[in-house]
Amino acid sequence: MALADPLAPPMTRRTVMSLGVIMAVMASGYGVMFTVLDDYRDRFGISESRLGMIVGIGFLSSFLAQIFLAPLADRGHAKSIVVVGLLLNFVGLVMLAFGQTTVVLLIGRFVMGIGLGVAFPAIRRIVILGDADRLGDNLGLLLAADVAGFAVGPLLSALVVGPLGLPAPFLMIATASLLSVFIIVRINVEERADAESSKLAFDLLKIKPYAAAVCMGVAVFVMIGTFDALWVVMLDDLEASEWIANVGITLFVLPMIFLAERGGRLAQRIGPFRVGPVGLIIGAIYMLMYGLLPSALVMLGVGVLHGVTDSLTVSSSAVAVGMVTPEDRHAGGQGLLGGVQTLSAGAIAVVAGFLYESYGRFPAYAVCAIIMVALAVTAFILSGSQRSATPDGPLDVNDPANAVTGHA
Repeated sequence: MALADPLAPPMTRRTVMSLGVIMAVMASGYGVMFTVLDDYRDRFGISESRLGMIVGIGFLSSFLAQIFLAPLADRGHAKSIVVVGLLLNFVGLVMLAFGQTTVVLLIGRFVMGIGLGVAFPAIRRIVILGDADRLGDNLGLLLAADVAGFAVGPLLSALVVGPLGLPAPFLMIATASLLSVFIIVRINVEERADAESSKLAFDLLKIKPYAAAVCMGVAVFVMIGTFDALWVVMLDDLEASEWIANVGITLFVLPMIFLAERGGRLAQRIGPFRVGPVGLIIGAIYMLMYGLLPSALVMLGVGVLHGVTDSLTVSSSAVAVGMVTPEDRHAGGQGLLGGVQTLSAGAIAVVAGFLYESYGRFPAYAVCAIIMVALAVTAFILSGSQRSATPDGPLDVNDPANAVTGHA
């Protein structure tokens, strides 16, 4: 197993923040798409179920990219893969800017999903190996950057769609994606071709704590997939003002911008397998409330509380994966986590759209909450002897539950 150079200086906070800027730019494009779903429906006659497909296909393509392409970053190509991801993101955004049919929008979202799917695990690998002692802080900072970018999308839509038209925010972020290439090429990354990195990461699921971390991550994205597919459409059907939908998204993610780094630190100090399941149970309660509350303004208040809870807990899955994954397989491990997450989010987006269209708001959110609770309990059980472990402590590789033959 390839080890990090103990004499190499740790990655600076400035470098981590630069990588976070790249993630923020890529995430902001999705934030824009999320807030114009009702425009696609009203202007182009695209139904709720097809909107769910557009959301879902991006998760599917991101899954494929993270499973089959992300391990390339473990072979010494992390920096190049981030560049490719940015270029693909540019192409997808341009298609979303000018697409007026389901087919064009599906293709654009598919390409965009591949871009995010290859870039994000590579960035996380760079950061994890750059400073293992600040694993929680740095992954929390990346999460903060991710959601900050997502929050910029709705604000940008609110500012420019009216005066400049629907394509404007997509084209602005596409331009930012091209400019971000200059950020990554200026960052000094120690590239290593690790011996075992050619294998796909599915064998990591034999590590029960890794499987527990994946369960936590899937539960988070079941929540995200449901929220993304229904939020704007639900508020539109409640006849809420358009600004409520846009500002609501921002208020939901705003706490994460300021608290996600602290949440990563919390997971590193207390243990991700303690923090994660508790946060998921609380999140499931919030999702049930969205299915019951009659007022959009009350939902905004609940959304802020939900955002605070998520800020302090959702980085637990990435911290747990970074803690239990062999060092030479971080991109593959993070990629498998992200891939399963995005596939789950894509599937639940389609299911949520169908349930909402066919049975109404409460059944759609209730199904999400039930799945979240089941996954949280499963994660708690699978974590086993690592339930109280922290990234600062050693992983017990002599425990058969934590072993992967030839890798750990």
